[in-house]
Amino acid sequence: MNNNQPDKKQGTSLKPFLKLLQGTRPSYGLLTLAVALSMISTLVGLVIPMFTKNMVDGFSLASISKLQIAGIAGAFIAQTLAGGISIYLLNYAGQKTVAGLRDRLWRKFLVLPVAYYNDNRTGESVSRMTNDTGIIKTLISEHLASLFTGVISIVGSIAVLLYLNWQMTLVLFTVLPLSALILVPLGRQMYKISKGTQDETASFTATLSGVLSEIRLVKSSGAEQKEYEAGRTGIMNLLSFGIREGKISAMISPLVSFVFMMLLVVIIGYGGMQVSSGVLTAGELVAFILYLIQIVMPLTQLTQFFTQIQKAKGASERIIETLAADEEIYEGVEEVKGAEEPIVIDDLSFGYKTGEPVLSGVSFSMLPGQVTAIVGPSGGGKTTLFSLLERFYEPQSGVIKLGAKPVSTFSLRSWRKLIGYVSQESPLLSGTIADNLAYGLNREVGMDELRRAAAMAYADGFISELPQGYDTDVGERGVKLSGGQRQRIAIARALLRDPRILMLDEATSSLDSQSEAVVQKALSNLMKGRTTIVIAHRLATVVNADQIIFMEKGRITGRGTHEELLNEHELYREFANQQLQLNTPELPGGGEGEGSAGYGQNSGSGRRSAHPRIGGSLFEG
Repeated sequence: MNNNQPDKKQGTSLKPFLKLLQGTRPSYGLLTLAVALSMISTLVGLVIPMFTKNMVDGFSLASISKLQIAGIAGAFIAQTLAGGISIYLLNYAGQKTVAGLRDRLWRKFLVLPVAYYNDNRTGESVSRMTNDTGIIKTLISEHLASLFTGVISIVGSIAVLLYLNWQMTLVLFTVLPLSALILVPLGRQMYKISKGTQDETASFTATLSGVLSEIRLVKSSGAEQKEYEAGRTGIMNLLSFGIREGKISAMISPLVSFVFMMLLVVIIGYGGMQVSSGVLTAGELVAFILYLIQIVMPLTQLTQFFTQIQKAKGASERIIETLAADEEIYEGVEEVKGAEEPIVIDDLSFGYKTGEPVLSGVSFSMLPGQVTAIVGPSGGGKTTLFSLLERFYEPQSGVIKLGAKPVSTFSLRSWRKLIGYVSQESPLLSGTIADNLAYGLNREVGMDELRRAAAMAYADGFISELPQGYDTDVGERGVKLSGGQRQRIAIARALLRDPRILMLDEATSSLDSQSEAVVQKALSNLMKGRTTIVIAHRLATVVNADQIIFMEKGRITGRGTHEELLNEHELYREFANQQLQLNTPELPGGGEGEGSAGYGQNSGSGRRSAHPRIGGSLFEG
């Protein structure tokens, strides 16, 4: 309901659209010059029919002077030059304006919080950046001048026509208002269709982006037909809007032609009688017809302008909504000067939706240089806790402190600079391995430093075996590398950041037993002297932790060392015993899939019996 109300208000006002344009800081001088040249071209065009009138009325070779020829030629050249320069300048201004708008949007997208992207599909944001801004560019570069020149051409032509023959001019006013009564409602219908087309285009773009980015999942799941049907629905919806727009265009264009031809027939018929009776000269009739053309053509352009401005208003509404969204504040009152203090989590509560808490009253401390392991069944809130520590979200209640100071008082940039985050997805961007290793660093990184970090993460072996080494392209989202390879590159990237706080979210979940052993050594080196918090699903990872936090359904149900929890926490003891009996440091599937689903179903009533996939589900993220 709330989303519809602003639309209704903005749909009847140009203020939001004009404010949006003003925010791009367009070159007003350039726009003024372009419009002025276009107006000069129009004014020159108003003079040409008068030259024609004089030529027709005194038509003979002897009566044509060189001055007349020079005047007509000069008028045509001036009109052509002014019109051409105006078109170029308007196109340039339109391109500059849309570039400024896209720059604002791109900057905004990068500082919007993670929560925004939870509620808005990526494809819709892409559509805002490309399609909606393109509509505004078209309005400025192709239709803006027609507003001014059209009005001047129509008013000027009518004024001259009244001067030439006011009786014939009155004939025009019997037809033009009638055509306006038909064209204005059609323009409103075009606005509604255009707005619907923009929404459907954004939705269709989002569908395409989502499916194509996960094409491997689509194919492995045999979902090609299902996704084809979903995409075809979007295509058919766009086709429907396109056909409706075509119907309106099919009515507007013939109506304009009909009005023009009807006026032409009436003027020629009535004007012919005027000429034969001597009331009107032949030259005046020719001039009258030329001025008629200069009225009808601008009317068509004005119709297109108002149609386009309705489209632009619809596009600007969505852009304005994006620009008005709350963003992260990177510059705080204070910069973090060091992390040699404990991290205190005090009565932390959070939920992605109101009334659906994910964390409730979570409290514990992490001492500098110590390792804290977070374990528990899937859905317990462990990864959400990491997101709050990264300040991707703000807690609904409670506070996270560094020493005695809430981390919210520190600038985001300086706080995140302290953190090295290795997630279970180990995301990579399209580019080379070297690009991904040095990603986000605000300094030059030499090849020797890259190699040392890769060696510590035990990634140098497979990198050196690649044909192009560190210049190997990893593909979109790193698809050309295995999961274990991506994970080791992510660990090397964290090493290069040299963080004071290390966050490991299933950091070895994609590795085989042999790779895990060597990467654990690298992580052990990295963890020395750093405050480390780790989500782990393998017993070996947590046995030596300084403290273990056991989380269930967003609450802490156990806290202590491995030995203390074995003695005091029944569920932890059951899982630990099960894993020790199986002696499986890595289970097939890495603790995902049906293991986590199975435990989730038994987390309430099935706590007394060990689950067959226990080792995989206890320490999941």
